[in-house]
Amino acid sequence: MSSSSSSSSSSSSSSEKKALLELRIKLEDAIRSNKLLKAPAAHRAVARTKVASSHESSKSFKSNEEVELWGVPLLPSKGHEGTDPVLLKFLRAREFKVNEAMEMLQRTLLWRMEYGMEGILEEEETELPELEKVAFIDGVDREGHPVCYNVYGELKDEEWKQRMEEKRERVIRWRVRSMEKGVRLLSFKPGGAMAMLQVTDLKDSLTTSMKEIRSTSMKAVSVLQDNYPELVHKNIFVNVSFRYYVYNALLAPFISQRSKSKFIFARPQKVTETLLKFISPERLPIQYGGLKRNDDDEFTTEDEVSEMSIRGGEKETIEILIHEPGVTVVWDITVVGWEVNYKEEFIPDDEGSYRVLIRKERRMEESMRNSFYISEPGKVVLTIKNRTFKKKKILYRTKSRPTVYLYNLLSKKHHPQHHV
Repeated sequence: MSSSSSSSSSSSSSSEKKALLELRIKLEDAIRSNKLLKAPAAHRAVARTKVASSHESSKSFKSNEEVELWGVPLLPSKGHEGTDPVLLKFLRAREFKVNEAMEMLQRTLLWRMEYGMEGILEEEETELPELEKVAFIDGVDREGHPVCYNVYGELKDEEWKQRMEEKRERVIRWRVRSMEKGVRLLSFKPGGAMAMLQVTDLKDSLTTSMKEIRSTSMKAVSVLQDNYPELVHKNIFVNVSFRYYVYNALLAPFISQRSKSKFIFARPQKVTETLLKFISPERLPIQYGGLKRNDDDEFTTEDEVSEMSIRGGEKETIEILIHEPGVTVVWDITVVGWEVNYKEEFIPDDEGSYRVLIRKERRMEESMRNSFYISEPGKVVLTIKNRTFKKKKILYRTKSRPTVYLYNLLSKKHHPQHHV
């Protein structure tokens, strides 16, 4: 690094530390003088999100000195290890402009009181249970950030279009609650996960019939951006159409460089490849080309995944050797980018025995799982043929478990052994 760039970096770090110190002093003074929960003069007339009539808003904290945000005490002199990380998020969101960061923090605290955030996690949404598959947290990424999936295409039917118009505020509140659940998984400690990874699936979400749903989701995003600064590590948009690229290009001049650096876009054919850069295959859901299945009783995220490559136009085999019969072999396999042919067969060690075609050759278009009971020594062979000219990545895992074959049980039941 050149001396000039080193000096610039040192200066930047110094100015950021100075800004943090100034914000700490301002915050300490505001809390001690009971001024923290008074709206900044320049923003007193700004309209805030209204609370749905079925929710009571919390109007005050237990005391000013006990004021918290996301479970972290804000009074700097308390010396809580999470206070500075929280304050830095507001500073970064306002380019380290102390007064603007202070105002944003005040507005967030006021919004939380007015919106009735106390107890929001205990609320149960019985009216709109379908929303649970629209935005949900599922595992962590390679760096330990909780991963939140947003799949708005799940609401594409006409019935939801009508319901969205009627229940917009309920949907927005549900989205805020989902964000709050994710925040509670963060640590706000040095070395811990202080932000989430957001994956937004745009499949089926840009049609004309989805206009009302898009409008509601954008309002929810606006609320989150105003009150949850710097809590997103990366924003990955998958199944992105060309139309969306054009739309994003038009918005680009109005988005800060810090925000743009967090946006990642993946066309349909690049979804798995993109997500695997951030999420390990055993934690990536099968609908995105990974190996993770809901309520899986065979594999866990701790089961090791092996990796191999296959060149364009070539064939590769994976052999699962079994020397002792009486076990069931289970395997998972996926190929990044698909466009391969795939076949499964069992080849016994005894040349006089017959081969068993477990799954005939077919085009692979999804993550595959299968199992086979081994009645004699041999091997299960998985064959992959790359039909393209591009090198591809194969991800797989296997395991075996002792099994009493049903035929043996039935045989013993109908033909009991007689002992002399």
